[in-house]
Amino acid sequence: MSSGHAYTAEALQPRRGRTTAARYAGAAGPLAIAGLCVLAMALVWLAAAQLPAAKLKDAAALHQLTLLNRPTIESAGNFMLHLLAPGLFVLWGTALVAIAIARDRPRVAVAVAAVMAFAPLSAEVLKPLLAHPHDIVGGVRIGPASWPSGHSTAALTLALCAVLVAPSRLRPLVAAIGGAFAVAVGLVLLILAWHMPSDVIGGYLMATLWVALAVAALRGVERRWPAGARAVRPR
Repeated sequence: MSSGHAYTAEALQPRRGRTTAARYAGAAGPLAIAGLCVLAMALVWLAAAQLPAAKLKDAAALHQLTLLNRPTIESAGNFMLHLLAPGLFVLWGTALVAIAIARDRPRVAVAVAAVMAFAPLSAEVLKPLLAHPHDIVGGVRIGPASWPSGHSTAALTLALCAVLVAPSRLRPLVAAIGGAFAVAVGLVLLILAWHMPSDVIGGYLMATLWVALAVAALRGVERRWPAGARAVRPR
């Protein structure tokens, strides 16, 4: 008489399939987010570049934020922006890739490396292509080739990639710290008059776009070639 706790390989397999499908629900969600990011980027740029009322509000918001500048804020802000300098950004990316590999997640390591390379690069490529004159309020002047902000792209890219490689139990904490850092970088860029508000928003959207594409690719690959899948053999 067989035990009530004995299960055949055939009985176990459907549950494993359902678990995998539930965990890797597919690429549709991340791809939808990526599509919304592209649409939002187009709308933000069109408003900032082509609509006079939006251009004026963009410049007025920047002027108001520059009034918050103080020596202590400038010093802390410059230090924060220095953390995103190309050399250090490569260092942070290398560290995240190493963490993913140490956690036996090579696909995530590849995705993080790609996102941290291409997200800031995309921002830099778009700047001269989408350059447009900005309105000036209170004497605050920003150059035309400023959209999207490379620093805000890098800050949120770093934060989101950290969430990707973090253990699930630590992701809420990593997301909170990374989100706070990205928001702080955006505010510093405005207070120090490095970018327009629309530039910072564009950078955030660029980072979210690339991470959403990476998540979609990871889910698609996982569904097609499950990592560590092993046949269950009857005993």
